Amino acid sequence: MSKKISKDEYYLKIAEAVAIKSNCLSTAIGCVIVKNDEIVSTGYVGAPRKTMDCTELGYCIRRRENVKSGTGYERCRSVHAEMNAIINAARSGTSLFGADMFLFTARKDGDKQSKVNAYPCLLCKKMIINAGINRFVGNDKDGNVRIYSVNDWVNDWKTLEDLANDKDQYYTDYDEENRNK
Repeated sequence: MSKKISKDEYYLKIAEAVAIKSNCLSTAIGCVIVKNDEIVSTGYVGAPRKTMDCTELGYCIRRRENVKSGTGYERCRSVHAEMNAIINAARSGTSLFGADMFLFTARKDGDKQSKVNAYPCLLCKKMIINAGINRFVGNDKDGNVRIYSVNDWVNDWKTLEDLANDKDQYYTDYDEENRNK
């Protein structure tokens, strides 16, 4: 008999299903926002509506320009899954104040995927704080659930001289073989 999964695991599995729509060449990322035990928004990493994505173009501009992982997002064609979920909630007039965000992240390598630690970039982290989200829940590279209190991020940032010194940061290295694709 299978073990009953927690609600956090359940919503993270749904975020994993949302990640299937990702059209980034490097990662599959899906986001689910839950409020009062109800899914109120989803998002995946992908190009803005009605524009061409990297899959359609056949290359990633950040890889071509050897942009260091975790930086230069303004050069990326994609909108992050977290951003898309927040934007989708706004499009429907849904407040995210008091909600929880679930993020699944996996690194793509051809047809294979390997889980990596799901964590927001600095820009997404700021959006999550301003949206009023309470908790950020993500997978780790072993598939375990990792839970962060958004209020802890706010308190940590009160003592930092520069937000770039944040103790937890998103980082995924591109593999050498695919660096210039």
